[in-house]
Amino acid sequence: MDLTAFYDHEFDEHEAIVRATRDAVSVSFAALCGAAQNALSAGNKIVFFGNGGSAADSQHLATELVVRYKTNRAPLAAIALTTDSSLLTAAANDFGQDTIFECQIRALGKPGDLAVGITTSGTSANVVRALQAARETGMVAAALTGRGGGDLPRLADPLVMVPSTTIARIQEMHIMIGHMLCDVLEQTCGR
Repeated sequence: MDLTAFYDHEFDEHEAIVRATRDAVSVSFAALCGAAQNALSAGNKIVFFGNGGSAADSQHLATELVVRYKTNRAPLAAIALTTDSSLLTAAANDFGQDTIFECQIRALGKPGDLAVGITTSGTSANVVRALQAARETGMVAAALTGRGGGDLPRLADPLVMVPSTTIARIQEMHIMIGHMLCDVLEQTCGR
């Protein structure tokens, strides 16, 4: 393996996706920021969820909002639906993996909350079902995705869709966009 060539290729691909994402998602990013600001300003919360690396991103972003991103300020209401192992395993065991986020949305979500599903493919059944439940509950259903959006264009608005099919590059853009969201919310809602 030529490590130098590999190293250069990975950076080149990352830089290309950064440029493509910058051009593709500015409007949807602004819409996501607006939806999040509206939810928090009305006393509601942001609910993040996803699988695998997207589960980790959900926890990461919720933590940045509740604790802090860059500055000390009042906590912002956010939660990740990926952290309660007893609930996740009970729901998966009793009703199937596809219900693990949906049941939490139905139990904890309320009109005016913002649901943010994170899925690189846009086809994760448990994320899709949770976004459907969010809409039925009166929540704003938003998503971060890639690979053409899968099932999400009919469900999520705002929909931030990274223009890539490479999972690692999509995840890199999701955390960058998530950090930018946290920064905006900290500056505009964190008093």
